[in-house]
Amino acid sequence: MTTLETISAKVRAGQRITPEEALFLFNANDLLAIGELAALVNERKNGKNVYFNVNRHINPTNVCVNRCAFCAFSRTAGEDGAYTLALDEICRRAREAEGEGATEVHIVGGLHPDLAFEFYEETLRAIRRTAPKLHIKAFTAVEIEYFSRISRLTIEKVLERLISAGLGSMPGGGAEILVEEVRQKICPEKISGARWLEIIRLAHLSGLKTNATMLYGHVETPADRVAHMEMLRSLQDETGGFQAFIPLAFQTENSDLKLDIKGTSGLDDLKTLAIARIFLDNFDHIKAYWIMLGEKIAQVSLAFGVNDLDGTVVEEKIGHDAGAKSPQSLTTEGIIRLIKNAGKVPVERDTLYHPIRSF
Repeated sequence: MTTLETISAKVRAGQRITPEEALFLFNANDLLAIGELAALVNERKNGKNVYFNVNRHINPTNVCVNRCAFCAFSRTAGEDGAYTLALDEICRRAREAEGEGATEVHIVGGLHPDLAFEFYEETLRAIRRTAPKLHIKAFTAVEIEYFSRISRLTIEKVLERLISAGLGSMPGGGAEILVEEVRQKICPEKISGARWLEIIRLAHLSGLKTNATMLYGHVETPADRVAHMEMLRSLQDETGGFQAFIPLAFQTENSDLKLDIKGTSGLDDLKTLAIARIFLDNFDHIKAYWIMLGEKIAQVSLAFGVNDLDGTVVEEKIGHDAGAKSPQSLTTEGIIRLIKNAGKVPVERDTLYHPIRSF
């Protein structure tokens, strides 16, 4: 019989918990006991270190052939608010980021109907020329699939050309919930969960490290969340290419998802992060994305198994267009203060989790 005590005994013994046990935790009410287990797992992996990086987000365009119901960022070409950044402007922002001490630029955007694949290659080359010290983390699996379609190249060839142009790693976006029944409700135009996993697998085999996300708090059930994480854990067993898992709290305010959705609560956020830390035993890092959680829940999550607070970000659009109330950026000093006040050790890292300096 599964109880909190039997799960605790397994975790303390360093054993992997089952999906059924993870679902039991989602249905359990003892948040502090779950958090304590997650903190134990995290301390074994990361000690008291909490990582962050100095980074900048650049979203080249919000024009997208997909109009996912949950997304408040995308626009149709010609629609009010639609934009596409010129290459000079992208380079200006990258140069500015490098000048302010950033080590990473994070690039994701819409699937623009009129931009050729070569535009994205040239974007990477131009950033490399303009800001050669920046690591370029760019393009979700959804974008890679789109590039393959418009260029009529295989996924492998697309990845090869992007790496040659300067791609250093990939973010984890577009995963949403990998369970197909859920995807059909929230993003039927988007690639399937199986296709997302296939593209990420190929990215890992090409030598790229990626992250993995999970958009939660909409129409999915706890069982869907567990199934999503089980798929990620299985792929990580195979490739070892995932760096961090990033649960993304659904923002309800500006969504077109016309369902009775209340979004997440602080309790749900902390429980989800903690269970992810316990279940994803082959992931080194669990990230609290403060943009969507808010600074205070992100800070509290450091006692619930989280060991990464993302970065300074600067000018985040996707979460804020959806209604996120957090600031557009945090200073390095602000992040350090959040971490220290939680009793942890702030460690600035690069994209690949090499420590730059501790505070």
